[in-house]
Amino acid sequence: MLIGYARVSTGDQNHDLQHDALRAAGCDRIWTETASGARTDRPQLTALLDAARAGDTLVVWRLDRLGRSLQHLIKVAEDLKQREIALRSLTEGIDTTTTAGRFVYSLLGALAQMEREVLVERTQAGLAAAAARGRKGGRPRALDDGKVRAAQAMLAAGTLSGAEIAKQLGVAPSTLYRTIPGGRRAVLDHAA
Repeated sequence: MLIGYARVSTGDQNHDLQHDALRAAGCDRIWTETASGARTDRPQLTALLDAARAGDTLVVWRLDRLGRSLQHLIKVAEDLKQREIALRSLTEGIDTTTTAGRFVYSLLGALAQMEREVLVERTQAGLAAAAARGRKGGRPRALDDGKVRAAQAMLAAGTLSGAEIAKQLGVAPSTLYRTIPGGRRAVLDHAA
């Protein structure tokens, strides 16, 4: 069975062009959605994928109607392949029921893998360059050295609980105890 998926990004757009193309391609049933391609929660796409069975062919007007990125498209195609569901894109002329279509989709997969690896290399090079300049990545510490010393002094004084000290410093108690493992006991043992 040929099943179609039509998607537009906003309510200002309409599905007519996609519906006409999908009907002309012979789709028995068409799922229609108005949602940004970047959204991960697309109920109609989820319903279509749940309804699709082995031997079916999922037809889209263009690949960008189906996936939010090349990586997402590859993931969807792999899922379809494992479930023995073919994929056909009318505009790009990709049909995974044909040898040429599978070849083109394999090329897309190789490009996606290369894109991921290049991104990782660039990220690592950027982090190394920042480290060479003395910059550290990540979130700033919730408790700087001054606040740690203040917390240790308050813990040693023994007049406030850990939760009260954390509140005064503007952090969660878990942050305080993660920064000063052992809490009051560790501070007193260290002072002795």
